[in-house]
Amino acid sequence: MSFNRFFKMRSLSSLIVVIVLFLLVGIVNHDFLAARNLMQTVNSSVVFALLSIGIAFVLIIGEIDVSVGAVMGLTSAVSASLIRDGAPWALAIFAAVAIGIVCGLINGWGLVYLGIPSIIMTLGVNGVVRGLIYVYTGGKWVENVPFAYKALSQATLGGITWFYLVTIAIAIGGSALLRRVSLGRNFYAVGDNIGGAELIGIPVKRTKISAFVLCSLFASVAGCVYVSRIGFVTPIAGNGYEMKAIAACVLGGISLSGGVGSLFGASIGAIIMASIDRILVFLKFSSDYDSTITGILLITIVTVDGLLEHHSIEKARKARLLAKTAEEGSR
Repeated sequence: MSFNRFFKMRSLSSLIVVIVLFLLVGIVNHDFLAARNLMQTVNSSVVFALLSIGIAFVLIIGEIDVSVGAVMGLTSAVSASLIRDGAPWALAIFAAVAIGIVCGLINGWGLVYLGIPSIIMTLGVNGVVRGLIYVYTGGKWVENVPFAYKALSQATLGGITWFYLVTIAIAIGGSALLRRVSLGRNFYAVGDNIGGAELIGIPVKRTKISAFVLCSLFASVAGCVYVSRIGFVTPIAGNGYEMKAIAACVLGGISLSGGVGSLFGASIGAIIMASIDRILVFLKFSSDYDSTITGILLITIVTVDGLLEHHSIEKARKARLLAKTAEEGSR
């Protein structure tokens, strides 16, 4: 099976999972399949989709980033306060994006030049940024965001918000570019075989830093969208979102070992993660189980992903062994 075909199958399987899941819930409660509810479910996934697209870059290179929720929280607080105080929207968004880029540079620099494992580096940054949110907001909510900015998230086309339409376009276009542009292929090469990537001249350090910058960049954009959708920001905004974003990526066919997956698959996985609390309500369960189910789901899909990866490696090893045996037998 070719790599491209394998990628397509993984992305397709995530879409099938969404469809099957929605149908099963719809069988139990027909109201879940109402057009309005489905539209709301898809639209509500836009923040998770943006976070998942960003973290997909990091997972593809075989690393991890657990600071995206905090970065989203800080950028949402900053952008919300600036917009509330009358600053131009462009300035508020620029400030949020700048903060995201700086956080990504710090994460990438710590990994590449200090040799700190990505899980430790990003966990440390997560703690620092969380603290900065409380310092910036004084532990208070950022409220009174102008209605005009909140109205941006209500603009729709056929029931789907423009925010989500743009996000899915980025996911599809980004997935195509990653496989056709040399920089995009570098991400896969580094994640698949970092030693081989270095041997053929791929700038591994620059590629890794770029992945973390893109990850935090998308987290900052998610923060700006979050403000428009929710209309206020609490000091704990984005808390736990990193776990859902990682789970969405794995559900969308991105391997935690790196080198496999797509941005489109991550955005599809985000729909599942965003719909858990809604599904619980329609199944008449308490939404308090949301985090528990997310954790169980993450453990399950990581375990399955690991088993599939091991099976794939063993199958390839046996194929090479058989080929070598046949070659020696023909001599």
